[in-house]
Amino acid sequence: MNMITMIDIERQKIRRSKILLILLIPIVILWIPMIINADTNFNMQEEGILPEDNFLVQSFLGLAWFMFPASLVIGTVLLNQTERGNHGILKMLSLPISPAKLCMAKFILLLLLAAIQMAMMVLCYYLSAAAASSAEDYSFVQDLEKVLKLAGSVYLAAVPMAAVFWMIAVCVQTPVFSVGIGLAAIVPSVLAMNTRIWFAYPMCYPFRVVTARMHELATHMGTFPCELLPWVPTAAIITFVCLSIACIRFGQAERRG
Repeated sequence: MNMITMIDIERQKIRRSKILLILLIPIVILWIPMIINADTNFNMQEEGILPEDNFLVQSFLGLAWFMFPASLVIGTVLLNQTERGNHGILKMLSLPISPAKLCMAKFILLLLLAAIQMAMMVLCYYLSAAAASSAEDYSFVQDLEKVLKLAGSVYLAAVPMAAVFWMIAVCVQTPVFSVGIGLAAIVPSVLAMNTRIWFAYPMCYPFRVVTARMHELATHMGTFPCELLPWVPTAAIITFVCLSIACIRFGQAERRG
């Protein structure tokens, strides 16, 4: 069985779940106050950032700091728990399928769900920007290329973080503990991203990327760079290690039982 087929099987398992609704709700919650408080974007003259740029960046700051990471935490647990009901994991492991391959299929599906949520974010941005523009008689709508560039950078930066959360979900059998550990890991990201070794803490990557973008757009805020070295090699190592551990541990407890 090839990887594409396995991913499609995993997709069918969650077809009747509420996971897409779970991904949409935080996006809607994020944009409602942005529309209501659209006028506050005109109060950033001292920072030197345009209202339309601030409207875009502030929303993505909220997404990158908590909403997106929290959605990944919930997604990892839901995907992992699809095999726990009715001992489905035992049925899957009884088939001539590599547990590591099944683990990676689920992780890839997690990344696909994250991409769907990011697409929802972009769509809701344009709907919200249009609504705010109408309310304030000022255009908050940005070029698609600019929005996609920011959304894409946040998504790519979140891949190592997703690997960490997936490893936690696989290794920690109790869903409540798995969610708790994942959500607790998000909180220090604000502090971690302001340290010299921020690149060693994947949960701060998306927030760091958006913050760096805000500093680029604001002429009076100084620089806040995301140097590719040693960030990219470190992120690659963390991703590889976490996925390796997840593949080794996936289904291990059930096989022992």
